[in-house]
Amino acid sequence: MSQDQNSAPLHGVTLEIIVTKLNDHYGWDRLGQMINIRCFQSEPSVKSSLKF
Repeated sequence: MSQDQNSAPLHGVTLEIIVTKLNDHYGWDRLGQMINIRCFQSEPSVKSSLKF
């Protein structure tokens, strides 16, 4: 690995991990209020968010 990859804070963090942590922290209802994206508002799930 190069030095740049080692110091990158999101290196190795997948979008699935990010969406899951956001849901754990805020919940789908709050995410839908904060971010006007249908996948957070109508039948939200990690799977639908990743397809978006």
